[in-house]
Amino acid sequence: MGIQDIIEGKKEWRAHMARVKALPQDYQIVYKEIQKYLFKVGPVELTEGTGLLSGIVDLFEEGVAMGKGVLEVTGRDAAAFCDDLIKDSKTYADVYQKSVDQEVNEALKKVTDKTN
Repeated sequence: MGIQDIIEGKKEWRAHMARVKALPQDYQIVYKEIQKYLFKVGPVELTEGTGLLSGIVDLFEEGVAMGKGVLEVTGRDAAAFCDDLIKDSKTYADVYQKSVDQEVNEALKKVTDKTN
């Protein structure tokens, strides 16, 4: 990743955060929780840009425009809302699981190769 990418990423991130700050207070509070949750369990793509988070802000902006409260948009359970969002994305856990599986398989192969 070049310096340019990092700078671009920061610019993109600042623009993204400016959109978040423009949301009503209740939306901002829920957004922060969602962001925290996603960074903990979330899709790997999060580190490579603001795609998913942007999508959430789009959704929130629509909700605001329609005069909805934030919980009408996300439902009562923000974690469940997040889980639905990331169902289709690779999460850190999935990637980690895969690498562990590969290591185990490699190790087993070495053992069985030796015994044959």
